[in-house]
Amino acid sequence: MSKSKEKEKAIRLRRKGLSYTEILKQVSVAKSTLSLWLQYVGLAKRQKQRLTEKRLKAALRGSLSRKNKRLIVTEEIKKQARKEIGNISDRELWLIGTALYWGEGSKQKENNPSQQARFTNSDPLMIKLYLKWLQKICKIAKKDIHFEIYIHETANAERAKRYWSKVFNIPVSKFQKIRLKKNKIKTKRKNIGSNYYGLIRVEIRKGTNFNRKISGWIEGICQYCGIV
Repeated sequence: MSKSKEKEKAIRLRRKGLSYTEILKQVSVAKSTLSLWLQYVGLAKRQKQRLTEKRLKAALRGSLSRKNKRLIVTEEIKKQARKEIGNISDRELWLIGTALYWGEGSKQKENNPSQQARFTNSDPLMIKLYLKWLQKICKIAKKDIHFEIYIHETANAERAKRYWSKVFNIPVSKFQKIRLKKNKIKTKRKNIGSNYYGLIRVEIRKGTNFNRKISGWIEGICQYCGIV
């Protein structure tokens, strides 16, 4: 096919709304040549829309491909990391639970030396691990473990009770207290919507001395690690 006929074909295809990539599959010329031929070829609104939609679809395919690759890499890293954990002894679980309380538990202070043992968080897995630590390692009886829900007043407290009841496999009646937090009219907080269930506070009945014991464990860790 002569250059003039190739140019005519390219212009005809372009006016149909085909992209440069699509035209190059049918017209064997350099992309720079094609660009020169088509620089003054106008497109109708419908044709422009087609090319825009095609670019968007290509971008979405690329984004989905990158996302899938990222998910595969992430799962492989996590799979290897899970293997590295291996078995956890009771002593290790004891230390893990102590560190958890150190981060999320209520501490006794000079102005509050009788602070009960309270642990507050919104992560179901973390709370379940803490409960396992309480019962298996610390030998705290179930009857001495009490739950409270802290939730914004605009949220659905009853739905939150049902959610946490299912998570911990305990009766809804175990959530004896619902503490409502005042909701600000303007807020940038992310804990809103249908997936918001508030915070759970786990309190140990007559847990003042237990809290003191945990403080001693924390101090022991600090001493052993040479940071005090």
